[in-house]
Amino acid sequence: MLLLALVACNADIDEPWKLDHDRIIAVRTDPPSILAGETSTLDLLAGFADNPVTARSPDFVQVLSPTSLADIVAPDAGGWTITAPSDDRIAAARTELNIGGGLPVPLTLGVAAAWRNPVMSPNDKGFGATKTVWLGVSATNPALDGLTINGVEPPGDGEEIVVPTGDVKVPLFVEADDRRDIVNWLTSCGTMHDFDLHSAYLTVGPDDPQDGELALVKRDDHGGVAWRVWKLRAQ
Repeated sequence: MLLLALVACNADIDEPWKLDHDRIIAVRTDPPSILAGETSTLDLLAGFADNPVTARSPDFVQVLSPTSLADIVAPDAGGWTITAPSDDRIAAARTELNIGGGLPVPLTLGVAAAWRNPVMSPNDKGFGATKTVWLGVSATNPALDGLTINGVEPPGDGEEIVVPTGDVKVPLFVEADDRRDIVNWLTSCGTMHDFDLHSAYLTVGPDDPQDGELALVKRDDHGGVAWRVWKLRAQ
């Protein structure tokens, strides 16, 4: 399986906001933080050089730390489920990680996906990404409040957005605190500007791709992740 997990590109020279190359864009657990006995499901957002962006389940997930909780992640009906252990086992994991009493335990997962085209792995274990799930605390994934594209609320996921071509700046906005949240705007149409700010803009010049996709990924400071993806065309 790890031979199939050759994902992302450490020799990649593409701009970080470009969608159209093979990589794991984001990994999401829902919810991102769970109490003893609760469960969370895991999926990822995958980008491809020659195919649309896809939300899908990983092909392989492994607990990297703490090793005493290696059994709490399991495949389930084509996906993956994390089940928080008892409070006693969470307490033992705090001891293993030398974490103070009462603090949440970071469960670090290695995530891999099989790809049609071989690309280089970003680390020596073959995982395309890592994901931290917090145990012993409750949290939800962030909302994408105030989201606008070119000044209006965008349509649903997978639907088409049409933007002007030329030197027109197309504003992109989502509510976020840039000191605490991580926002990424990504596209395979046009050129992205300020891609890592909650307020960004897009231009589509004559030499840019005139159609493709637009994606928004927001991460908060407790491991939450939310994303949206649309078709994008300039005219």
